[in-house]
Amino acid sequence: MKGDRMKYIYTCILSLLSITAIAQEVYTLEQCREMALEHNKERKTSLLQGDKAKYDVRVYRAKFFPHLSAQGNFLFSQKKLEEHTPEIKLPTFPLAGTTPNGFVGIPAMPISFDLNKSWTAGVNLKQPLFMGGQIVSAYKMAKIGREMAEVNQQLTNAEVIFQTDNAYWTLLKVKELLLASQKYEEVVEHLLADIKNAYEVGMKSRNDMLKVQVKLNEARLQRRRAENGVTVARMNLCHVLGLPLVQEIEIVESSLDGEAKELPLVADVLMRPEYQLLDKQMELKRQQIRLTRGDYLPKIGVSAGWNYYDAFKLNETKMFKGGSFSALFSVSVPLFQWGEGINRVKSMRAEQQIAELQRDDASEKMMLEMTVALNQVDESKLEVAMTTESLAQAEENLKISADQFEVGLETLTEHLEAQTLWQKAWAENIESKAQLRLNETKYLKASGQLDKE
Repeated sequence: MKGDRMKYIYTCILSLLSITAIAQEVYTLEQCREMALEHNKERKTSLLQGDKAKYDVRVYRAKFFPHLSAQGNFLFSQKKLEEHTPEIKLPTFPLAGTTPNGFVGIPAMPISFDLNKSWTAGVNLKQPLFMGGQIVSAYKMAKIGREMAEVNQQLTNAEVIFQTDNAYWTLLKVKELLLASQKYEEVVEHLLADIKNAYEVGMKSRNDMLKVQVKLNEARLQRRRAENGVTVARMNLCHVLGLPLVQEIEIVESSLDGEAKELPLVADVLMRPEYQLLDKQMELKRQQIRLTRGDYLPKIGVSAGWNYYDAFKLNETKMFKGGSFSALFSVSVPLFQWGEGINRVKSMRAEQQIAELQRDDASEKMMLEMTVALNQVDESKLEVAMTTESLAQAEENLKISADQFEVGLETLTEHLEAQTLWQKAWAENIESKAQLRLNETKYLKASGQLDKE
């Protein structure tokens, strides 16, 4: 039941492939890289982060310049204050130095205060002169953030290219493994046909025929696994490129045979995006110290404005009407905070030291990783040479075994073993060539040269 279900799923996948594949596209490695970079969502996110960092730089740069604002107010109030002044009697003096001989009265008067329909309008200009260095520090931090966003784009590009190369060379590897399994199956089928003919005339036993049949079943299973591997590898490459998983695509390279790259050697990891990000983090911590220190330094600013008033009626007479200019110069000096400022600055310096230690530790690990990657390339080159030689020897051994088997100088078991060794040597040679390509890409990534390549 389980086998039938898997067969049904496999048939459905092949049907979808045949239905949706309108035209088979052929891609080079460079085209695959470009398509993957264009499609990858993480790269799109890093590009948006770069745009955000650019806008942040403009935001903090604007703080160096005066800020102009306009404001207006209009008051609607139904409340009207009405009062009366008390009656006042003042003494009269006919001559200086004499006693008063009478009083004069000032009668009570009505007074009304009306704020209804009062309005003001004006413009104001503010200019910070000195803010404890905080504006400068914030601006520099924004620029560092923009640089970090650019480096992060390089890191994302390197990751995408590495994934693309991995999918590309994996597809080519499984295609060659499929070819090897097909050739091996053909060889075993040819041998089985010869054994059957010999069995029919009584020259070979049924046991010999069954042995070859078992080998043929194993060869067919290997071919089916290789076919499934090609299907999955092609779907994986489509996923990396942003194409439908069932789209039929092909790659330009038809063989892994090719000379190894001349890799540029570097003596440090300064080009690696990871190191550059840690280095930028150090610069960011230094600016954060200055920004924190600025909270406890004097701040100086100036503002100027012009306002027009039309407000406040006293007994139906406007008391304020007209425009006026004003200027304000302000100074704020922090005096005492019980050691808060000193301790905050020391805390930020400790964070800077932590970041420096993390950068140095990561630098050593990246150097180790680069060395290991270079050694793996060297080992892969040697492995390719050895497996190529082993494949040539296995082919020669298979040819000699076939000749000796035909004249009866070698048993069937020995001949089957020679075929198995030949198929194994071929598969190992393919694996070593594919691994060399991947190790070359891994070294370029470990040395910080993959995106620049």
